Amino acid sequence: MAAVAYNRPMTTQNYVQFFRETSPYIHAHRGKTFVIAVSGEAVLDSNFDSIVHDIALMQSLGVNVVLVHGARPQIDQRLQLAGLLTDFRQQVRITDGDAMQCVKEAVGSTRFQIEAALSMGLPNSPMHGARVRVIGGNFITAKPVGVRDGIDFQRAGEIRRIDSSAIQNQLDAGALVLMSSIGFSPTGEAFNLSYQDVATQTAIALNAEKLILVSQAAGINDGDNNLLRNLSLPEVSDLKATLKNSGGEDSVIYGLLSAAYQACRNNVDRVHLVGCSEDGTLLSELFTREGSGTLIMQNHSEVIRAATIDDVGGILDLISPLEQQGILVKRSRELLETEISRFTVVVHPEGTLLGCAALYPIADSHAGELACVATHPEFHNQGIASRLLKCIEKDATDNGLAVLFVLTTQTAHWFREQGFSEAEVSALPAEKQSLYNYQRQSRIFSKKL
Repeated sequence: MAAVAYNRPMTTQNYVQFFRETSPYIHAHRGKTFVIAVSGEAVLDSNFDSIVHDIALMQSLGVNVVLVHGARPQIDQRLQLAGLLTDFRQQVRITDGDAMQCVKEAVGSTRFQIEAALSMGLPNSPMHGARVRVIGGNFITAKPVGVRDGIDFQRAGEIRRIDSSAIQNQLDAGALVLMSSIGFSPTGEAFNLSYQDVATQTAIALNAEKLILVSQAAGINDGDNNLLRNLSLPEVSDLKATLKNSGGEDSVIYGLLSAAYQACRNNVDRVHLVGCSEDGTLLSELFTREGSGTLIMQNHSEVIRAATIDDVGGILDLISPLEQQGILVKRSRELLETEISRFTVVVHPEGTLLGCAALYPIADSHAGELACVATHPEFHNQGIASRLLKCIEKDATDNGLAVLFVLTTQTAHWFREQGFSEAEVSALPAEKQSLYNYQRQSRIFSKKL
């Protein structure tokens, strides 16, 4: 999807291509629940209205949205105006009664700002006709943090319970649920909460498919300041430990990693870390293959598995361009459906087919033919075909095959790199010799298993 940029004029043709390529994600996300956490800094960003437009668009596409907002800079501003100073311990603001009043004012004002943005409907604007119904409520039962290490945190709170059934009822009715970083105790007291904790616990309670953290950080970078597109839980754990050892436990990144780690450990499928300043990042992260931020999963590796009938469309998308170039022999959809059990596919964590290959045992021999090897053009040079080949070779060995043949017109060098040796037509089993297409003039390679 990188070929279609948000900041350049879009022709009719690349618009159509863009829309077609986003359609699998639209189908996959429809009816799913996403908890989107927007930091207070993101609310103040000049791009915030665009973020709201994109959230409204997601809901119109059938996504159930729970929007959680932070308000730290807004609270800081209220405290400053009131001449009050507060301190943080263990990433928690010590909140006395006077500070709590500032928290209520800041959170309430921020909430009203978000509701107003979601209520816009001006003609010729992205929100025209959106009709977003925003619902809030006392969904969070909280308790005081209490005294830790001799420090009384006063009105700083922790989450006791999320009323997930009440939230789900509102989502089922088509509403967008807006949640703030304040919770209430059974005695009616209000407590100051971490918005990231609210978002994480809500995602866990709802068994949400995604938790999306929108902040000033555009994702997680490596030591060379390159964006890390995918992280597994062990990698997140290592990054947290590194930050903690270097004194970065109070950093924004540490907080984001902690929220993502906790969510994934409690069965939230995916957590996305997305920046707030660049236009369109939320949509590009969720509706394109490349994304724009960092995706965190329990295991972010692609899956190699046997193909099913549901993969036929994806396989056709992979092999059709190669058939048009004469690299692969053309297969009809009907033939592919009958031979689907011969195929193995590589699947991206988000569900896109990245590669395919087929193994055809040759009758009356201990040999098999490797065919239809293809990888997605946006994922070339990432070792996908090599990993597929290893899987095919294992399947061939498990089925008692001793030799693997392949016929190719344009990729001889790659098969040599994989340990294949060139062979003559006479080396093929009798059945394959009789079917050899002399007009195509494919080169023959074999590999002993």
